Amino acid sequence: TEGGVTAKVELVSSDHPEAQEAALRKMQEQHGANLVIVDFTHPTAVNPNGNLYAKTKAPYVMGTTGGDRDELMKVTLESGTYAIIAPNMCKQIVALQATIERMAKDFPGAFGGYKMDLTESHQKTKADTSGTAKDMVKHFNGLGVEPFGEEDIKKLRTDEDSLAFGVPESAMKGHAFHTYGLTSPDGTVRFEFKHNVCGRRTYAEGVVDAVQFLAQKIAAGSEKKVFNMIDVLSEGQMK
Repeated sequence: TEGGVTAKVELVSSDHPEAQEAALRKMQEQHGANLVIVDFTHPTAVNPNGNLYAKTKAPYVMGTTGGDRDELMKVTLESGTYAIIAPNMCKQIVALQATIERMAKDFPGAFGGYKMDLTESHQKTKADTSGTAKDMVKHFNGLGVEPFGEEDIKKLRTDEDSLAFGVPESAMKGHAFHTYGLTSPDGTVRFEFKHNVCGRRTYAEGVVDAVQFLAQKIAAGSEKKVFNMIDVLSEGQMK
């Protein structure tokens, strides 16, 4: 209840898809063009929810990772639904992702022959491997590191492992600690990129920016309808 504002939350089970659609259409009637769905659920809900938003043309911001991302993009694009789909909503991490991506385009092979290691720690309730880590792997591969796959990511999901990795005990229920290491072939040079987040506030702030950005695109009748957080960042919409 930060700020003294409370909201009533009504849960509609995925066991009743008709009821979910009815609830969404009711919200559309109540809020009209001002409605933007914010989705932070579970990997197994990504595609069913995406299908529902596409069917009802409900604009949405998808922060949930996992699921069939190609299928999610396909149904969203084909339906003409406005959306922001991104594995991370933290502004500064998005900026780091964009920087590494551009580095890979501008300087392909700059880390040729380097060996990569990647460890990511999240609260034990996170079911899948970090979507941010998966995206970063693609960019680092573009920089020429020895082939590194998503299966090579070291995923920590127990309190014991997370504590040993440096996560404060107070953040066990909500954190995201990532370390990307690049070591030269002869072992004499090592680079490390880290982003350590305790809590979830930074993601909430990014979501607010995303919702405002999407609302502006809808109001302007943008021909492009599906965006990511780098689009938001590139237009200077992150405050």
